[in-house]
Amino acid sequence: MRILIPILSGLVLGGLVHVVSIFALPQLAQNDAFARLSALGKVNEIVRLPEPTPFESVLPKLDPAFVFAACVFDLSRGPLSISIPTTPDMTSVAFYTRQGRVFYSLNDRAAARRSIDLQLMTGPQRAILPSNEDVTAADRLIVESPATEGIVFVRAFVREPGAKNAIRALLGGAKCAPLR
Repeated sequence: MRILIPILSGLVLGGLVHVVSIFALPQLAQNDAFARLSALGKVNEIVRLPEPTPFESVLPKLDPAFVFAACVFDLSRGPLSISIPTTPDMTSVAFYTRQGRVFYSLNDRAAARRSIDLQLMTGPQRAILPSNEDVTAADRLIVESPATEGIVFVRAFVREPGAKNAIRALLGGAKCAPLR
């Protein structure tokens, strides 16, 4: 009985340390997705990701059947205008905070035209946005970011390997720039 208390205490303490380290690890990681994508290009600019290989990839678990692009954003200098051309098969756009939490996602089925056009801003930036009675909510899609820094991640499905260059060229027309 005397040995049972230290064993149970050790197991509880070990389990507690394990759970705390699992939850703290994403906050303590230095080479996270934000850091890796920031190294590829400038802030508030779309960058096409290099094609993943079995031995090297910018981010883990990228599907080789897709073409990827990303925009590392910083809203501290103002809202952004984002325009992503749709592709023949499937295009999706996901918005992440710097810590990797998804706060908005949509695909090309939501696009009214041949591109996904929206404005990205924080809550306070949206509050000072002038209300124009001629512009309705259907004319302007506004995504409100919970943080000033984050990632816009674009995925475009490529049905056939021969079409990959054409899809990459389409994504070359994507924009992530300050709102004018």
